[in-house]
Amino acid sequence: MTSRCGWVPVGDELYTSYHDHEWGVPVHDDNQLFEFLVLEGAQAGLSWRSILIRRDGYRKAFAQFDPKQVARFGSKQRKRLLADTGIVRNRAKIDSAIRNAQAFLDVQKEFGSFDRYQWDFVGGAPIQNHWKRMSQLPAGSVVLMTSGLLDHGDAEDITDGLRAAASQV
Repeated sequence: MTSRCGWVPVGDELYTSYHDHEWGVPVHDDNQLFEFLVLEGAQAGLSWRSILIRRDGYRKAFAQFDPKQVARFGSKQRKRLLADTGIVRNRAKIDSAIRNAQAFLDVQKEFGSFDRYQWDFVGGAPIQNHWKRMSQLPAGSVVLMTSGLLDHGDAEDITDGLRAAASQV
């Protein structure tokens, strides 16, 4: 039997598949990184499961997670997204995804790839923590601080214009 984290509900095939095939797996593909940026922004204030069940809807709505296409979304596409039942129809989250696509492209231009930019914060290797209980996990952005990622600059420098919808929802 596969050992799983405590947050995976027994018998939940969607979470089980996500846990077994994606959770904790290093990602180096810029389009997949953009996908997670969009999905995690959409998740703010909601369960991750509520986003996973809409993942295909997001893929269709956000041009297969192509940041170049999403960055060009204008009022017509925003209106379409606000009417799309396959995604969370929240104006702040939709606007955040579009602004993030623009910032994502800026990061790619400056650093060569979003992958290079992101992985530079951890020296190119995942941080392996060894917590034994869920209660040991730091909440929210504390993870960045406790892992030392904020020691070399403030959070605004790190985000380079990326936005989270959570503060706007």
